[in-house]
Amino acid sequence: MEVLSDQLFWKFSDLVYKKCGINLHEGKKELLQARLNKRLRATGLSTYRAYYDHIVSSDCCEEIIHFLDSVSTNLTYFFREPKHFDFLDQDFLPDLISTKSKNNSKRLRVWSAGCSTGEEPYSLAMCILEHLSDARQWDFRILATDISTRVLEIAAAGKYPKDKVEKVPPQSRQKYFQKHGGRECPIQFEIVPALKQIVTFRRLNLKAQFPFSGPFDFIFCRNVMIYFDKKTQQDLVNKMAGYLSEGGCLFVGHSESLTGLSHPLNYIRPSVYRK
Repeated sequence: MEVLSDQLFWKFSDLVYKKCGINLHEGKKELLQARLNKRLRATGLSTYRAYYDHIVSSDCCEEIIHFLDSVSTNLTYFFREPKHFDFLDQDFLPDLISTKSKNNSKRLRVWSAGCSTGEEPYSLAMCILEHLSDARQWDFRILATDISTRVLEIAAAGKYPKDKVEKVPPQSRQKYFQKHGGRECPIQFEIVPALKQIVTFRRLNLKAQFPFSGPFDFIFCRNVMIYFDKKTQQDLVNKMAGYLSEGGCLFVGHSESLTGLSHPLNYIRPSVYRK
């Protein structure tokens, strides 16, 4: 089997960085080679060089999307990093909804950036709905974006195996999921239509221009920036800050920090920053 040369690895690495900001350092060579092998089989190309030449040609936009899909990592589950949801439940949402109600404003907008297979935005929808006494009176929408078309298809379908919904509280599981299958068919839990209607899934490269105006009451961009270098992180944080409403919060992953980055947001608590 062909071995990915260092020279070609750095060419692929540079391409990924320029296209979407993901920083593939030397320790990712084996991972990249494994992902490339899958794309070689899918395209019928025989060498890494031929594949590289193919995706940098001007007429293969679809394949470069598949390539970026293959190198992006998508690990997620419902109510991941629960301290964020505790903060939303106990502090942020009661204040936000009270203020909006007093101001007779029923518009509520949330962005889940790097939404993967949809567990995060659906978790946010469940969390927020529990704070709205009559959701029909609210203009409530969640934008959920990811660079991977593959995971977005799964997210939009909203169907998950039994083990994926184990972290969902039983009351929420009963309220927001429909159970399918059993006996000879695998059990699946599908997001109910009322919840699906709240979330809009779109492909978005975070390095590209954002095709929306905002503002968002809060943004979840968690465990995304760990794949970026400091410059890309700083550019993204400042870009997102411009799409936050006054008093809005940016949530990053608990393993992430904005320390060392220049930005206009104020530290609230670990991994939570307010405009």
